[in-house]
Amino acid sequence: MLSDVMEDYLKAIYALQREHGPPVRTSAIADYLDVTPPTVTSMVEKLEDRGLVEREKYKGVELTAEGETVAIEVLRHHRLLEAFLADHLDYEWDEVHDEADALEHHISEEFEARLAQKLGDPAVDPHGDPIPGEDLEPPEETDTDVLANHAEGDRVVVARVSDRDEEELRYLADAGVEPGTEMELVERAPIGMFVVRIDDELVHLPERVATSLRVKPTESAVGEA
Repeated sequence: MLSDVMEDYLKAIYALQREHGPPVRTSAIADYLDVTPPTVTSMVEKLEDRGLVEREKYKGVELTAEGETVAIEVLRHHRLLEAFLADHLDYEWDEVHDEADALEHHISEEFEARLAQKLGDPAVDPHGDPIPGEDLEPPEETDTDVLANHAEGDRVVVARVSDRDEEELRYLADAGVEPGTEMELVERAPIGMFVVRIDDELVHLPERVATSLRVKPTESAVGEA
């Protein structure tokens, strides 16, 4: 049996590997989990002893095949729970992350299977993140980029939003921005504000939001390319 904390570390390493590639530095894990580097070093040693990570001195750590499978299973639990909380218990999308974090370690395989069936085996969670399948293979990542990398006039559709910043999620909800929202980047203002057009309305997004909001070209934009 792994502790909740061990599973949290594996999930964090998995997320960092997907974003930046392995190996993952202990300082990055510390920042991600908001803990001290010595705490990370101690936990990594325990995970290495269990064959869940491989550590290369002065470079970082990488999940083993077994460690990756555990991380993906926890991630599947988390994202299914987020979908259930949002779709069936009327949680707002800025509320589901912490609840799912608390529950993800404590559901059985039977509960997971029934949850997936109840939801109709969704492909993504409320934030647009892909939900791993029951085979626990790494989910396919769609080809996306952050809004901040786009030029004025680009037409894009929102693919994913970060579920780790509740304030940012509330801001996006108030602005009418969610996965599937189509928008045109109208202006990159010099004051760090991005102006987008959504359904003929202009919406102002701070730079910090534009640098985390993952988008892809709209189908019409792709056709014109």
